Amino acid sequence: MSEALSDTVAVLEARLASLRAQGVTIVDPRQTFVGPEVDLDRVRPGAILHPGTRLQGARCFVGADVELGREGPAVIVDSALAKGAAVASGYVEGAVLLRGAKLGANAHVRPGTLLEEEASTAHCVGLKHTLLLSFVTLGSVINFCDCLMAGGTSRSDHSEVGSGFIHFNFTPWGERGDKATPSLVGDVVRGVFLREHRIFLGGLAGLVGPTQVGYGSVVGAGQIVRRDVGDGSFVLRQTRNVERQLRPGWTDRLQPRQRQNIAYIAQLFALREWYRSVRLARVSSDDPARIPVAAGAQIIDLAIAERRKQLERFLVERDGRVPNFDGVELPACPWSLVPDGADHIEWVQGLDDEQVAVGQAWLGEIVARVVAAAEL
Repeated sequence: MSEALSDTVAVLEARLASLRAQGVTIVDPRQTFVGPEVDLDRVRPGAILHPGTRLQGARCFVGADVELGREGPAVIVDSALAKGAAVASGYVEGAVLLRGAKLGANAHVRPGTLLEEEASTAHCVGLKHTLLLSFVTLGSVINFCDCLMAGGTSRSDHSEVGSGFIHFNFTPWGERGDKATPSLVGDVVRGVFLREHRIFLGGLAGLVGPTQVGYGSVVGAGQIVRRDVGDGSFVLRQTRNVERQLRPGWTDRLQPRQRQNIAYIAQLFALREWYRSVRLARVSSDDPARIPVAAGAQIIDLAIAERRKQLERFLVERDGRVPNFDGVELPACPWSLVPDGADHIEWVQGLDDEQVAVGQAWLGEIVARVVAAAEL
């Protein structure tokens, strides 16, 4: 072993020893790697690192009682995992898992992904630029990119996606194709209050973005959904046969995709204000629990930037006008909130009907103002 390599190994062993001394369980230090850029203070006591765990990136945060790599190697890069979160195995980069969120074995999670409290996936799930609000559950072998999903009230009453489901987030139209295809399964305005009827998307199926699915709906297994689904609907649609000639570079119309993209971005604006004015306001600056919530707010910023970029590309290619989302005057939060230490889910579900109505009106007004500004 070279002297340089020997020094590197010695430094790693010392860092792992420091983590163990501060209460982190490292099952086998010989098979655990913590990059030199990782702040050891951001790996909290009570975390469990199984063999094959790798932590990389200065933005890594591993909260108390987080369990990594129980079912195989787990690579965590620049991601924030709140108390009680878990990654059974796989690769997670630039993502946030809030309290109790769980990723099953062989997950492949890319930047822009947020799983709120107690959201979860089974095995072999791919996620990117996807926001799962509290309790949402994905089955196995799913590709869910460029979408937001909400609905449900608890771990026993939650929105769910059946195994083998794909959100189709790319269209081939135009010179290069595009990803102006985000889908809303539920929404933010009602979804953040954790009182809506659950949504079920059946397995071995797909959703062609951009599409909206309403609360309380059931989308039957084995179909491709291409049109919006209203609240409380059961949908089992046949796909009609189409065969026609295409000319190179053919582009589709501006509408309805422009309108659907604006609606999605407006919901993200509402979610960002919810995080800034409610979630962060309720957590003190010195509470470690603030770190993943703040990281979640950054994920929403990233999602807004991505959606605006993809919408602009779509519009420019079709000679459409690019909307200006900057400078929209948004209404202030109707509540004066201070750090209280209460669990977020307990706090939200403790709001009375009048408070929920006020909150929904506030978020709904944010959506309305963003849509109006974009359509000027």
